[in-house]
Amino acid sequence: MTAAASLKTWYWVHKWSSLVCTLFLLVVCITGLPLVFHEEIDHWLDDAKPYAVVPEGTPRANVDGLIDQARTLYPKDVIDFVFMDDAQPQVLVGMSPSYQSDFDEAHFLKFDAHTGELLKDGPPQAQEKLSFMGIMLALHVDWFAGLPGELFIGFMGLLFVVAIVSGVVLYGPFMKKLSFGTVRATRSRRLKWLDLHNLLGIVTLAWAAVVGVTGVINELSTPLFALWQRTEVAALMAPYKNETPPAQPTSAQAAIDAANKAVPGNEVLSFNYPGNRFSTPHHYTMWSKGATPLTSHLFTPVLVDAATGEVTAVAEPPWYLKVLELSRPLHFGDYGGMPLKILWALLDILTIVVLASGLYLWFARRKATDARVARRVRELTPALES
Repeated sequence: MTAAASLKTWYWVHKWSSLVCTLFLLVVCITGLPLVFHEEIDHWLDDAKPYAVVPEGTPRANVDGLIDQARTLYPKDVIDFVFMDDAQPQVLVGMSPSYQSDFDEAHFLKFDAHTGELLKDGPPQAQEKLSFMGIMLALHVDWFAGLPGELFIGFMGLLFVVAIVSGVVLYGPFMKKLSFGTVRATRSRRLKWLDLHNLLGIVTLAWAAVVGVTGVINELSTPLFALWQRTEVAALMAPYKNETPPAQPTSAQAAIDAANKAVPGNEVLSFNYPGNRFSTPHHYTMWSKGATPLTSHLFTPVLVDAATGEVTAVAEPPWYLKVLELSRPLHFGDYGGMPLKILWALLDILTIVVLASGLYLWFARRKATDARVARRVRELTPALES
């Protein structure tokens, strides 16, 4: 294949991969802006009671007491999960009508981590999804379509990565006669936007590639967790296949303590109740994380027997779950505090300009082509009539 033919092929790949994904990526980038600051926005919009002011070093409330409160309020519901926030003094207890219920029926209770006071009785997820941040998250992740929506947005992200790679291939040959950063502002509007599109595209190249790749990985979280459960968790479950799940699980607080001892240096941040789709009928699945900058983003699952409270296994996460966990902070820029979040937001805005300018260039080219064809038809019409 000649160099000219190769460039033509890459141009075709860049054009169509960009066109197919641009509209969806624009929505993803626009909704991604508030999601970068989701912690700050959630805190600002939170209508829960304020946290109690307690002396430093005050121990956290016993989780069993919080679970008992939740069951008293909703005796017909089951406990899905418990999340013990390490950034805010709160504990979230997730509940649903049954473990087979639709996720939209789930709800959570927010407790003060120190006093055990109920701070908020959250609405069902169906209602929560219609809040501002709920809509932003749904449009960013699955367009209200569940797993099919996640996979579709993941495919759009993959096309975005293809567009980035093909754009890099084209950048050198198309811009070799111009100095880096040149924007021919005195030429036509289309040429000016072409230069700006190329400049911003190459400036945001590394960031866009990282966010695009990690976005694709994040969209695969549901099938990746399902794969882990079908393989490694299924092997751990083999000895329990002929046993009946416990009617009443043992103390959750005792299970937390056992898991913390089993993984020194780690701390349990959340756990799924036996029967939850991310657990097994016989176990609490404890999610513990480390204390170092790297391990704080890596979760180690610990399976605790719900009948005895003893640790069954420390399930070292497979490589694909490690990649998934590391991709999340990279995607949203939430591992370096506010300065990094601001940088992520600025780069996101630049990427929106790149996507929008790409659409403009395509429409402008179509319009110019149509104008040339119309002009040629007018020129040929007298000759044809004669």
